[in-house]
Amino acid sequence: VGSEMCIRDRTNMNVAIIGGGSWGTTLAQVLSDNGHIVRIRDINPDFVKKINTAHQHPFFDTEIPYNITATLSLREAVDFSDVLILCVPTKAMRQVLREINSLLTAKKLFVNVSKGIEPDTSFRVSQIVAEEVEENHLQGYVVLSGPSHAEEVILRKLTSLVAASEDIALATKVQHLFSNDTYIRVYTSDDVIGVETGGAIKNAIAIVSGIASGMGLGENARAFLISRGVKEIVSIVMALGGKMETAYGLSGIGDLIVTASSLNSRNFQCGLKIGRGMAVEEAIGTINQSVEGIRAILAGHEIGKKYHLELPIIDTAYLVVNNELSAKEALTALLTRSLKTEKFW
Repeated sequence: VGSEMCIRDRTNMNVAIIGGGSWGTTLAQVLSDNGHIVRIRDINPDFVKKINTAHQHPFFDTEIPYNITATLSLREAVDFSDVLILCVPTKAMRQVLREINSLLTAKKLFVNVSKGIEPDTSFRVSQIVAEEVEENHLQGYVVLSGPSHAEEVILRKLTSLVAASEDIALATKVQHLFSNDTYIRVYTSDDVIGVETGGAIKNAIAIVSGIASGMGLGENARAFLISRGVKEIVSIVMALGGKMETAYGLSGIGDLIVTASSLNSRNFQCGLKIGRGMAVEEAIGTINQSVEGIRAILAGHEIGKKYHLELPIIDTAYLVVNNELSAKEALTALLTRSLKTEKFW
């Protein structure tokens, strides 16, 4: 398949993907299509066997290129790689980075593709990398994000992403690493804060959108919550030092559009179940992948308190996920707020 692709940059690289879940293995196929050599590291022996022996995606009924290999060994993946792709849940990111740092003997480029905020600290992944990876081991950091359901990318359907780094040359390197002329187009940005924050907080709004759908509130209600949710995403991005235009781009409103109304979104699905009456923890347990939106609600609420932001949707969702309000009571709380003029600033 890869040889048929029209590829912009044919410099072959060894790429290790840390985390072989639905998105990690899907990105492995993108990189393979683009002519790169890919090795996935995952802690699940069944995933590794399925990739190496059956050449099957661990989550989807899809064959993947034969030249994608997998390993249980983090050392093997680190030693193999020119580039390290971080694709693990944010709750596990710090420990994984500590292990990687202990194995490094040369500088590596770290590319984060996970969309989330660390529990307890509310740190973005770039902040965790800065704390856990020694400077003499770090070539640089890039975040790759945007509207991208793995279910579509694995079928090579048209998708656009944004690569952000404080070093625009590294963002451009990742742009060429992933882009091809067939189905992946990557833009660059220097706004790491904006891209990381938008990609994480939109998951909070996706949970709320799912709750509304689960309650049977209809399309009008979902449009209301998504539109006003955009304001809250922008407020948080700007409070943390990100750019307004980034929040309105691919990693903000673009990702929100695809996440807040699709059954392919695990966050929307989780919210849907809560809206239908399922307990929050039970709803999370039915999703066989990480649900970053719950942590995004908690983090968004804490960020709002710290920076004195008005975040009625996220703050009300916080009460729901903490079992202080039912979904019905939360709706009443939102609708009985004082009437206002529609303003975004």
